Amino acid sequence: MLTLVVFLLCAASSVSASAKGVAAGPRLNNNQLYKFSYTTEVLVNKARGSKEGSAAYRISSDVNVNLVWRDPSSKDGQLIQLVISNLRIEPESPRSDQKNILHGSTVESILGKTKLAALTKPFLVHMKNGKTKAFYSYWAEPATIKNLKRGLASLLQLQLNTGKVIENDVSGRCTVAYRAEKGKVTRTKLLDTCKTAETGFTTHSEVLGVSRKSSSVTAFTLADGFIRSAVAEETHTVAANARRTIAAKVISRQTLTLVGTEAGPLEAAGKDVTGVVKSIDVKLAAVGIVAEKVKSQCKGCPSLFEHWQAEKKQLEPGSLSKATAPRSFLALIQSIRKASRDEILNVLKNASKTSLPQVVDAVTSSQTPASLDAMLQFLNFTDAKGLVLQERFLYACGFASHPNEKMLRALLDISKGKIGSTDIKESVVIIMGALVHKLCQKGGCNLPTVVQVKKMILDGPDSTRVESEVQMYLLALKNSLLPEAIPIFNKYAESEVGVYNTIALTALQRYNVNLITSEVKQTVTRVYHQNRRIYEKNVRAAAADVILSSNPSYIEVKNLLLSIGNLPHEMNKYMLSKIQDILRFQLPASKVIRQVMKDTISHNYDRFAKVGSSSAFSGFMAQTADVTSTYSLDILYSGSGILRRSNMNIFGASKKSTLHGLQVAIEAQGLESLIAATADEGEEDLESFAGMSALLFDVQLRPVTFFKGYSDLMSKMFSMSGEPMNVVKGLILLSDHSEVIQLQSGLKANAEFQGGLAIDISGGMEISLWYRESKTSVNNRGALVVTGNVTVDLDFLRAGVEVSFETESSLDFITTVQFSEYPFLVCMQMDKTTFPVSEYQTKYESLPSGKSIVSHKSKKLLIPGSEFPLHQENSNMCKKVFDSNW
Repeated sequence: MLTLVVFLLCAASSVSASAKGVAAGPRLNNNQLYKFSYTTEVLVNKARGSKEGSAAYRISSDVNVNLVWRDPSSKDGQLIQLVISNLRIEPESPRSDQKNILHGSTVESILGKTKLAALTKPFLVHMKNGKTKAFYSYWAEPATIKNLKRGLASLLQLQLNTGKVIENDVSGRCTVAYRAEKGKVTRTKLLDTCKTAETGFTTHSEVLGVSRKSSSVTAFTLADGFIRSAVAEETHTVAANARRTIAAKVISRQTLTLVGTEAGPLEAAGKDVTGVVKSIDVKLAAVGIVAEKVKSQCKGCPSLFEHWQAEKKQLEPGSLSKATAPRSFLALIQSIRKASRDEILNVLKNASKTSLPQVVDAVTSSQTPASLDAMLQFLNFTDAKGLVLQERFLYACGFASHPNEKMLRALLDISKGKIGSTDIKESVVIIMGALVHKLCQKGGCNLPTVVQVKKMILDGPDSTRVESEVQMYLLALKNSLLPEAIPIFNKYAESEVGVYNTIALTALQRYNVNLITSEVKQTVTRVYHQNRRIYEKNVRAAAADVILSSNPSYIEVKNLLLSIGNLPHEMNKYMLSKIQDILRFQLPASKVIRQVMKDTISHNYDRFAKVGSSSAFSGFMAQTADVTSTYSLDILYSGSGILRRSNMNIFGASKKSTLHGLQVAIEAQGLESLIAATADEGEEDLESFAGMSALLFDVQLRPVTFFKGYSDLMSKMFSMSGEPMNVVKGLILLSDHSEVIQLQSGLKANAEFQGGLAIDISGGMEISLWYRESKTSVNNRGALVVTGNVTVDLDFLRAGVEVSFETESSLDFITTVQFSEYPFLVCMQMDKTTFPVSEYQTKYESLPSGKSIVSHKSKKLLIPGSEFPLHQENSNMCKKVFDSNW
């Protein structure tokens, strides 16, 4: 009863306030014409660029506003007419004639008669309580013209009391905060809440992604119940997270100022707004206040085939180490995204044999329905000879910035069909796992195709006894990072097959620590301590990595330390080096390790003075305000001095996000017979094998085998050329961001940020029985280009700025082992060459007539090459190796 009484009192007071004539929003006086001056400005520039260096334009006009009709039942229900006249288009600040693209032009020559007539044609806004209820204009008008009118109409929308509301205006449906003072109102639009029909896409990785900061504030002054002035300023800054100097901003300003008033037209009679509008002009329609899409037409732009002809030389294999390759790759992607399937097929069919793999990279990376259809029609997966192109297509799918269900469905269909190459069959399934992960990240885990693929790869390992197939499904699950896969990895971590153990354990290490259960920890601990069976050294080392990276307990760390001294010689040294690296690099487990080391039983000279050549070391590659890049090198040898496992990792971290940029692991086993040595415990019956596995940008690729079996080993030994084997080569779309920024003025800004990488990763292993020396190498060559482009296209005038960054670099990791005596000599080298870094800024303005002005700025520098530091013991060893060679 009390609640009902309070409600009735509130309702009565509301009615009383309305009866007293308290305005909820601005009110126009009857029979009065309000004369305003109106300007809207837009500036596009580099984020930290000066105002003088921006591409900036101003549209000025006079605006007449008058009340057409007032709702008889509410004074705050108003139908308002706006008329734009005396239009002017000019640069935002004075320029010389040479730099003024509009010099000698008139408004009519810029807009054209039709658009000028449409813009100066009256339009109506129905407002209630200061909010826009309907916007009336003409369907036949160009979208750009209607949007400019919407921008002006949205400027009239405000409320006279403080608070937050959800409003519809030209920007979309947005949350808006009002702060009202005497005669003044400030409107702050929370742009990140705005919902519009135009959605873009962005890269799933925050490290490689893009950040946008936006603000929108409008200050109103009021007089005689209506707006005396309104000044709005909106700023959007878009920056690449990995290098924030690659950033662009767009600033939009609107100014509406009351010049004067005079007698105006009489108020129209009518009971409802619809009837009044029809009485004014039957062609007027409620076209909606939210901005509509504008289809940009590129007049005089080259076709896809013409663009390909201009870029094809840069995509030949000889150019892939140069920055021109990824720059041409990015430009070609933009053209492909506007092309039809037949146009794309025409380029694929006419590309040279040497450039075709790079074209496949570009077409697949475009990620449009037309490009996917073209690739599926072009490739014949039943033909084993097409392995290179097929694998390039699959890898490009794996690296896709914004894959969709259709792409996953295409790979699922391929996997169910006839595939000529076993390698391709494996790659298809492995890459499907990567797509599942990316789709789940975007909230698509319950899509029908995702559900189907999840079931296939989750059931896969137990559905076959073929080792290569089990390995394939485990790698797919490793890519998927599905929480449901953890019990499967937990099971295979204790398998009797070494390769299963390794995949399962390295997969567990990729999961969030919160998902590693006590059951998993118990399993991994059993593997490391060999509680149930004997495991290979590299498997035990992988188990130790999982324990140390999963918030280890005091007792877990203590047991690890107590095991040192009871392990095979080289594993003793590896574990000791691993513990010291965690302490030196202050990794998360370092705190509990320091606590355990206070116990002299766990930490003493006997335990911490073990000799050997195996090692683990982490360091910084680069530390900037934007990104921190780290590397780690883990080397494990057999007791005979032959490499057992080499693992190189590179990570990138930005804000609170981490990207596993690169992992190259080389494994070898069963080679002791070459030097008449005795194999370590648990490795006596291993088949001769050497191979390489790569993980690139969080995507596990299909492993590469150097040799398998004794006969294969001997044939390779006598035919070894010393040339490294290619693991991955091609062009990768690293980052991909596209969005339409709807400005409150009614104009639109298009932001396109992309990063392209030309990469060549190869590895090799040489063994010389004569010199009793082995050498493993991992060679990384790459060229990176990141571009950011923000354009405001007014349909009759286009202005924008492009900022870009490029570099070319190489990174080599070489391990030389001399096993003629024990302890054998091991030298590790990790070198980067001197490389150039360039930044560019391009400002451009153009008219539909073809007239354009372009200006360029650039900055270049050379970063000196260096050898990355490893531990002092390695430096001493390298000196001995090179002295003995000399």
